[in-house]
Amino acid sequence: MTATTAETPPPAPRPAHGRGVELSLLVCAVLVSVYGYVDVGLTRNGAVPPDALAYGAGLGLLALLAHLAVRLRAPYADPLLLPIAVLLNGVGLVLIYRLDLETPADRAAPAQLIWSTLGVALFIAVAVLLRDHRMLQRYAYLSVAAALVLMIVPILFPAVNGARIWIRIGGFSFQPGEFAKILLAVFFAAYLAANRHALAHTGRRIRSLRLPAGRVLGPVVAIWLISVVVLVLERDLGTSLLFFGLFVIMLYVATGRTGWIVVGLLLAAVGAFAVGAFEPHVHSRVEAWIDPYASIAAGEGPSQLAQSMFSFAAGGFLGSGLGAGHSILIGFAAKSDFILATAGEELGLAGLTALFLLYALLVERGYRAGLDLRDPFGRLLAVGLAAIVAVQVFVIAGGVTGLIPLTGMAMPFLAQGGSSVVTNWIIVALLIRVSDSARAPHPEPVETGVIAPTGVAASPAAPEEAR
Repeated sequence: MTATTAETPPPAPRPAHGRGVELSLLVCAVLVSVYGYVDVGLTRNGAVPPDALAYGAGLGLLALLAHLAVRLRAPYADPLLLPIAVLLNGVGLVLIYRLDLETPADRAAPAQLIWSTLGVALFIAVAVLLRDHRMLQRYAYLSVAAALVLMIVPILFPAVNGARIWIRIGGFSFQPGEFAKILLAVFFAAYLAANRHALAHTGRRIRSLRLPAGRVLGPVVAIWLISVVVLVLERDLGTSLLFFGLFVIMLYVATGRTGWIVVGLLLAAVGAFAVGAFEPHVHSRVEAWIDPYASIAAGEGPSQLAQSMFSFAAGGFLGSGLGAGHSILIGFAAKSDFILATAGEELGLAGLTALFLLYALLVERGYRAGLDLRDPFGRLLAVGLAAIVAVQVFVIAGGVTGLIPLTGMAMPFLAQGGSSVVTNWIIVALLIRVSDSARAPHPEPVETGVIAPTGVAASPAAPEEAR
């Protein structure tokens, strides 16, 4: 590569692009959400909801403020990320409002709207205050310490529906494990980036798999094991499965060794069998998964999973229409764990496929931002954040459709759950920050070394591994 001279001036900076596309897509996302809100009112009451205009104005204002923050602070960010988040959040509010009409004494949509507003506020804060994603690398060990505290504290509070994953103080409650997953992704990304050379090229080889030295892999495995043990004690198996998947995916990306995927799947199978066989709460869910209609044969009525199956079957290809289904029969989890059943019944296979495509596009854009980055930490962070969304969608969708045993988790943006929607807005904000760095016209030169977190020595520079 030749040096820049007077005869070869550097290329002029490209203007920011994509913000007009983003704004147009945001308008479409808000209009689709408002249309769904109006459609529910017409189906249920034969009239447009009186607050439809206020709902549309509120959602539009939140989208506009988020767009302005991105336009000012992340002008080169991917233009698809924010519209996808707004559309999923808007559809989630419509589905929860639709179910609220069946339970007027237990309305969840107003609280979900407040949590969504808080999520957008934190999105704006991250977009404005975090000027460079690499700043997070400095706080790797602080992040993991905070994550462990957030996971341990719920043990001190009473169990809710068999799981100790909530902190309840008066009428306020939140799920700290939702925030812990972001902090663990930051730690894994920082540690694996600083030690990627040692993980990939040192240690003992067993057949086709090279096991890194214990002093290198030990700390990150210890943190992962502590996290999983705590979550098993809390009976939060959905989040423990999420952390396991996150760890294996990021380890594979850091080392480029396919063997870690095989080892991860084997360990997951062994762990799932052990927990499913010996933990009563999980064992009952495994039995319901094996035969979801057993309770009907026993004269006890359909289980939640059976009702979910009935909802999907009743929806057919095009669905019964918003507001015309009966998924509320699923029970207390209709607005949370089983929100997809309402989408499947009232939007049909076509609508459900559209939702899954939105999630797939969100994950793909996150992976794309990671591939376009030139610093190892940012690459691992983007992949880890996108993997969080991907694993959550797979675990939840697989559970409510009977593909895998059901685990208690919230569908990103769609399901009732304040902690979940706030966390997912933060994830989107971080992906936007990462994509802005990846798509900027003059990226910084490739690093010759990685700044390790405090207390971890940076590994020597290594050639880029083949992907």
